[in-house]
Amino acid sequence: MDFELPGDEDPRRIAVRDWLRQNPAPSGRQLAEAGYVAPHWPRPWGVDADPIHQLLIDEELRRGGVRPPMNPIGIGWAGPTIVHAGTDEQKQRHLLPLLAGEELWCQLFSEPGAGSDLANLATRAARDGDEYVVNGQKVWTSLAQFAAYGILLARTDPQAPKHKGVSYFICPMGTPGIEVRPIVEMTGTAMFNEVFLTDVRIPVANRVGAENEGWDLAKVTLGNERVSLSSGGALWGNGPDAMDLLDLVRAAGGVTDPLLRQRLASLFIESELLRLIRLRTVTARVRGERPGPEASVRKIRADEHGQHIMGLAKDLAGPAGMLGGTGPLGTEAGAWSHGYLFAPALTIGGGTGEVQRNIVAERVLGLPHDVDVEAGMSWSETHRRPAR
Repeated sequence: MDFELPGDEDPRRIAVRDWLRQNPAPSGRQLAEAGYVAPHWPRPWGVDADPIHQLLIDEELRRGGVRPPMNPIGIGWAGPTIVHAGTDEQKQRHLLPLLAGEELWCQLFSEPGAGSDLANLATRAARDGDEYVVNGQKVWTSLAQFAAYGILLARTDPQAPKHKGVSYFICPMGTPGIEVRPIVEMTGTAMFNEVFLTDVRIPVANRVGAENEGWDLAKVTLGNERVSLSSGGALWGNGPDAMDLLDLVRAAGGVTDPLLRQRLASLFIESELLRLIRLRTVTARVRGERPGPEASVRKIRADEHGQHIMGLAKDLAGPAGMLGGTGPLGTEAGAWSHGYLFAPALTIGGGTGEVQRNIVAERVLGLPHDVDVEAGMSWSETHRRPAR
């Protein structure tokens, strides 16, 4: 299979270059209106780009030094769900500002008792005329202290089975009754937050999809989340990546230690495998398919890859790897030290590595659930090989 992209004469490349000549320093709004922030989305939000077209646009924007707006949860998770199931009014109101990075979004899914097992969520939304009254607590909510909107899961039928009776809402973060408490990490920053919702009133018009049918939409969001968290930089799409580290090593004259050389080679191999898996994922999304188990495969690999990058960067720095500030990502002094301290979170956020492996085992390999409820025995016990 040929994974090389079309050359400079491709008319799709030429169209992007012509646009960049007319818009040499485009704003987020200009990029969004041109359909270049999420090219695979349907028009007018994207350009209905197929996988190759999308990659060409991404490559030309990078070549022109143009960075798309930063709104990872809005563009990567909330937006695709609204495109999939939102009303026309919801699309018209939210998608363009979301793509332009004018309104940041957060995700109000995880709870103290419902993290990887999200279906155990306890936050309640009780219907009261044209509004829902929401009470509950969310945790590990990225960007909540800055977000204008959040995508919220709440239980609307407490009598239903745990995967039923859940509804999906667009929650304005400035609504009375919402309290955000940042959680300071060992990196010295506060990426995550606790969010308390007390008698928060959300209009029925802000519900996405049918009442009590939000679990299916949550799976759409989580599939896109796993795609988004496993793309771009090593830290869930942010920060430096393997190629950045390899470039630094080359610029410094390389390394002679055979073990370090092997680890660097392994990083390159992992990076290439992830790039090829990403092509498969992009293809599925452009065909209109929901992200499937391949999103879990890529997230498993990408999270561990990010930890490998940061661990090797620390080792290459020698004693200096124990020093350095915890400045924001993108600052040369703080990026690697911050990344090393943050990297343990990679295999937890967005669904732990263990949960992702269960998804792959059941949906790809066809293995049964771990516990045989009727027999009260684990799968390994009921399928144990006889002793030789």
